[in-house]
Amino acid sequence: MKPFHPIEENGKSKGAETQDASSCCGNISAESVAKSEAAKKAPGVKVLGSGCTRCQALERAAKEALAELGIDTTIDHVTDFAQIASYGVMTTPALVVDGKVVSYGKVLSKDEVKALLQKVRE
Repeated sequence: MKPFHPIEENGKSKGAETQDASSCCGNISAESVAKSEAAKKAPGVKVLGSGCTRCQALERAAKEALAELGIDTTIDHVTDFAQIASYGVMTTPALVVDGKVVSYGKVLSKDEVKALLQKVRE
């Protein structure tokens, strides 16, 4: 029995010459993937989460920790679940420092955030 190969109107097999750039999450271009990967590796602090009260509490603790350590940086809050998943995070809130996920699934205290910041930036 021969395998089934769908044929388009032009007589060519589907996907024979072009590669479909769409995914289950919408159209994703190579450029947007490259930008996303570069953003993940960029130095800085990110809170990953929907913006719920737990995520806001983690962001507050991170701001306080940064202020006490004298680190002048902004905190990015990533709410897009596709971007969050690209970090390998499935439980929020999560804290990312310099592209590395240092905590997920719990709200850290200011002191816990300080300790993680110091460890990552040694």
